[in-house]
Amino acid sequence: MTTTESTPAGRSTDRERPLLEIRDLEITFTTSSGPVQGVREASLEVYPGETVAIVGESGSGKSTTAMAIAHLLADNGSITRGHILFEGRDITHLSEKEIRVLRGDQVGLVPQDPMSNLNPMWKVGSQIRETLLANGVAKGAEAKARTVQLLEEAGLADASRRAGQYPHEFSGGMKQRALIAMGLAARPKLLVADEPTSALDVTVQQQILDHLDTLTEELGVAVLLITHDLGLAAERAQHLVVMYKGRVVESGPAIELLQNPQHPYTKRLIAAAPSLASRRLVSATARAEVRERAQEQALAHDTASTGAAQPDRDAVIEVQDLTKEFPIRGKLPWQSTPFTAVDHVSFEIERGTTTAIVGESGSGKSTVAQMVLKLLPPTSGRVLFEGRDVTSFAGQELKTLRRRVQPIFQNPYGTLDPMYSIYRTIEEPMLIHGIGDARSREAKVRDLLDKVALPSAMMRRYPNELSGGQRQRIAIARALALDPEVVICDEAVSALDVLVQAQVLELLNDLQAELGLSYLFITHDLAVVRQIADNTLVMEKGKVVEQGTTDQVFHAPQQDYTKRLLAAIPGGSIPLAGAETIDVHAPQVAADDERPEGPGPEDEGPLDPFASAGHV
Repeated sequence: MTTTESTPAGRSTDRERPLLEIRDLEITFTTSSGPVQGVREASLEVYPGETVAIVGESGSGKSTTAMAIAHLLADNGSITRGHILFEGRDITHLSEKEIRVLRGDQVGLVPQDPMSNLNPMWKVGSQIRETLLANGVAKGAEAKARTVQLLEEAGLADASRRAGQYPHEFSGGMKQRALIAMGLAARPKLLVADEPTSALDVTVQQQILDHLDTLTEELGVAVLLITHDLGLAAERAQHLVVMYKGRVVESGPAIELLQNPQHPYTKRLIAAAPSLASRRLVSATARAEVRERAQEQALAHDTASTGAAQPDRDAVIEVQDLTKEFPIRGKLPWQSTPFTAVDHVSFEIERGTTTAIVGESGSGKSTVAQMVLKLLPPTSGRVLFEGRDVTSFAGQELKTLRRRVQPIFQNPYGTLDPMYSIYRTIEEPMLIHGIGDARSREAKVRDLLDKVALPSAMMRRYPNELSGGQRQRIAIARALALDPEVVICDEAVSALDVLVQAQVLELLNDLQAELGLSYLFITHDLAVVRQIADNTLVMEKGKVVEQGTTDQVFHAPQQDYTKRLLAAIPGGSIPLAGAETIDVHAPQVAADDERPEGPGPEDEGPLDPFASAGHV
């Protein structure tokens, strides 16, 4: 392991011992193919009042290490070596009663997936009050008031009303904020935050992280931050731990390590990190050629089908004065008031280009995407696909639209069927649309897995055996299985580490150049927008407040809201070593194959798509 240790503020002193100490930790998972080591000889320390960030690509062991601290490993996972010490006490092997005492006021947790960690049958406020009651923090009216205060601290507007709503009435970012409120409810000594802001826009992310900083300063709360965002780690953590294939390969003071990395893997992570200084991945000339070719193909298709030349259409998707209202329930069941989630939004997506929609959580971005996909009916306005209103599509016409316009949704945990193998998940769209035979479909699945940087042996696994980033790559591969013309990407790369994110963005651009694909890119990551988008819309409270080319919006923003979004990018003022000079595509340290060392599924012979091999 490479280290760049010194003694920065907040680290070891003669009289202070670590709050958390992990020594030579080894975690093994039992699978049908044999034992697999998820964490190997990992060691780290967290001191009171300190923020330590663990960074690394998907599958590196970051979240597994975090779950071991809170005794929340999967049923097939166990600590097979090493120790976890909390305040000097070995908590590696505790009884169920001791674990319940540990959680809450000692160790708090903000999990990665907001969609599956909130009970859909309980109001959000009730779930937070339950946490307060379970830890003896407050009860009755005091618990209700404290619940509202926690939601406000987590950045949720109109917290008193939101506390009375159910999780399905929250956006993904709002659910994440509710989980953060629950994690902080008992004011724990250590907060384990597993990608706590991955679903949040930059302004709310800044608010949450400012609040965490306040806790560490005023209350001595320590934070173990699991993240793939190097900018966030650079800005918020005093100490940085880099993990790769289950091992700690480098650790040290955050800024020093990021500006002077020693390990080749750390250098590659830094090189792949997107920034506002990044350039569009495809040149303007190449995009113009793609648009011209796509328009010629469309014209030829129209002429062949109608017998007469049609006027050129540059826009594949046209959104005209789109509005969506939702009823918000009142105190009585029959009472409701309309809430305008999307307010008279208009824009176009030109063939072969990428249009990005950015804005805070709850601004209406994902609602627009769902109406474009015909998953939500608009209250008013129209969505045109190649000049035709999609609201009139039905039957075979609608099925064809589904093939030509494919989505990549935000949440990889809720969009993959847990009963389907990875092979069956990616193959299913081809089966539904009657594409190819078994052999050609298997070849297509293998090719798609290769394109999203996953080994072909992954086909035999199931979603519960994959990390969040790996699941999202499967979702991307599935969306590309039908060779669509338009792809709606709703936070499609927010769950990915910077290395895989760079690979996926480059893949999307290569496919766009090759096939003339058009993208609607919904995201809160403005650095990603800088790399992928030709045109950008900025939404606030359901309205488009600014739009133009990406260069115009980034270099000369007109609205104060847009300026605030740009100013809130974490780590934007911290220079990272070699970010512009290191060759991301240089020979890699086996990063493209995330299979752990040791036994794994065989990758030979005919594939049975319904076999349970590898299912835990």
